[in-house]
Amino acid sequence: MSRSATDANPGTAETTAQARDAVALFGTSADPPSCGHEALLRGLLARYPHVATWASDNPLKQHGAPLQLRAQLLGALVAGLAEPRLEQVQELSSPWAISTLERAEQRWPAAELVFVVGSDLAPQLPHWRRAKELLQRCRLAIVPRQGWPLQDDSLEPLRQLGAQLEVLRLEIPASASSQLRQSPDRAQIPPSLWPLLVQHNLYGLGAAGAAARRS
Repeated sequence: MSRSATDANPGTAETTAQARDAVALFGTSADPPSCGHEALLRGLLARYPHVATWASDNPLKQHGAPLQLRAQLLGALVAGLAEPRLEQVQELSSPWAISTLERAEQRWPAAELVFVVGSDLAPQLPHWRRAKELLQRCRLAIVPRQGWPLQDDSLEPLRQLGAQLEVLRLEIPASASSQLRQSPDRAQIPPSLWPLLVQHNLYGLGAAGAAARRS
């Protein structure tokens, strides 16, 4: 398989054939999940026959809610999408991508595994634990994010480590979990998450948080 980066357009016969036996792996801090996460999952489902997602702890981030609650929020998003080809596999969660990949290999030994990341993570990826081994054991799909343009100088170190690259040009709305934590915006939160947000008053988006903002 070519190691050059290629643009993938969901829905074409060529990309569908290429992805026939693939499992897309998408981990996220889900802190909180946003409409951007929802759009990304829909985009992956348009390209891959199976998509697995999970909430994870990023060792480079400070999280706004415990992992258990973030996993519940992501589960609510997955349930709201009601797509049998999408599943939350929380057992894949690990601070280290290589550990996640090893668990995925055990779960889907015959599948081609596609590790999905946003363009904001592309410059960091060569510095991840056992990055070369990770990139040579799976395919890497990078989704450009608004505000994080994908530069070729970010791709070249990945190619040098042996990455099999593809760039997924998906339509993802401009929404960031970090901004939602600082300035809650109801329009950027999928409706399926609201019962949990209100129950736990997460990110100031629940009933108690709303009352505090009115006072």
